[in-house]
Amino acid sequence: MLLSQRHPIIYFIAVRLYRFKRYLAWWLGGKKFCPQLGQERLQYKVKEHSSVLIRKLGESEMYLQYNKIDNLRIAIKELNGILIRPSETFSFCRLVGLPTKRKGYKEGMEISQGVARPGIGGGICQISNLIYWLILHSDLEIVERSHHGYDPFPDNNRILPFGSGSTVFFNYIDLQFYNNTKSVFQLNLWLTDKCLEGELRADTEQVYTYSVYEQNDSFYESGNQFFRSNEIWRKKMLRRGGAYVASELITKNNARVKYIPEKFKQDK
Repeated sequence: MLLSQRHPIIYFIAVRLYRFKRYLAWWLGGKKFCPQLGQERLQYKVKEHSSVLIRKLGESEMYLQYNKIDNLRIAIKELNGILIRPSETFSFCRLVGLPTKRKGYKEGMEISQGVARPGIGGGICQISNLIYWLILHSDLEIVERSHHGYDPFPDNNRILPFGSGSTVFFNYIDLQFYNNTKSVFQLNLWLTDKCLEGELRADTEQVYTYSVYEQNDSFYESGNQFFRSNEIWRKKMLRRGGAYVASELITKNNARVKYIPEKFKQDK
């Protein structure tokens, strides 16, 4: 266990130190961040995706999930329609800011050390997860992304591969990507009754399309603990005609599992 996890005061100081370092990077780092929300949707759709808002995890957590929807609605106002122009960098934390009660954020579910617990603004990682998935299907360059080192819940109608999300924690655990193309891109986000919806659009038709998939997903036991590992790959193809161009490894995941995987239950 880290020293900062043993002593709350040390944790408090460490968080503020990391946040100060991030502010310095924002002010002095030389990056040009995207500041502008577009009023009209750009012409060409690059990728779209939807994410279910409410999942059955236990009755005691349901109020946190309903609060999460309110948190998502507040964060979306800062992101919906954002334009990412050539040579600009998108920063989730810089755009959304610090979630506080004063801004209307409520206690939602957040994951800390693999444990679900209440936290102000909890649940907005659902937006960063969706955005990361959209960006993986484009030519945009991911420059900063983090993910949980734990698998806290069993798969429940999982659609996306395990480990294909992006966690955020203001402001030093961020999702950032860079527009290294000549196109202008736009993120659009909205809520329906059941889903968080998102799309990535561009002002020009894109040459390539991408397919993201996992390989070698497996569970294993080590030292009376369970772990899960897999690989996230991306296949690049021509948008017109679908001809194969290349494949690349995006990331390798190895996470501690906080539940007993099905394949091990008979032995426990």
